[in-house]
Amino acid sequence: MIMAKEKRIVEKKDLLSANEYAKKRKQYRKELLEFKKYRRVPIGPYATFYFESFETMLGQIQEMLHIEKGGDAQLKDELDAYNPLIPKGRDLVATLMFEIDDPTLRADFLGKVGGIEKKIYINLDEEKIHAIPEKDLDRTSEEGKASSVQFVHFNFSLEQIKKFKNPNSKIILSVDHSLYRHATEITEETKNSLTKDFI
Repeated sequence: MIMAKEKRIVEKKDLLSANEYAKKRKQYRKELLEFKKYRRVPIGPYATFYFESFETMLGQIQEMLHIEKGGDAQLKDELDAYNPLIPKGRDLVATLMFEIDDPTLRADFLGKVGGIEKKIYINLDEEKIHAIPEKDLDRTSEEGKASSVQFVHFNFSLEQIKKFKNPNSKIILSVDHSLYRHATEITEETKNSLTKDFI
């Protein structure tokens, strides 16, 4: 039985055992990389959105357990951290990363773009769907510094989902902060992949 998307979470039974994962890790990671290829959307010089799914979160949990070897004691924390980032059928969820190699430039940039997580939206045929930051913790410090990693949700109505699935719809991902204004149209391949996240 396939679990309804709105109830789908990673559970212990979904995971490979530590030994089995170690044996299959190379191939597993190769397949996951292929799956994630069209779920990566760069926007401007520094920002990249990685759209999450059951598969990407399962892979993340599996990898964290492999690296840290914390067993069942670690598993609960990983499930608590990553299950909220699985789309529930009426939303898209993305990890936004600001990737700047130069540490001085990175600190300077992040120190100026506090609140940027509230300036993100998807433009769906001229209709704006604003990002809602993940509530796990505040991603902008009191000093106005943004975190280099943000987690955002885009909630859709059934009508908007229908519009998103329309082959003729134009979908643009935008960041509209005064110091970082960039937009990019989502490709057909990305759209096809993200469409599978919806009910």
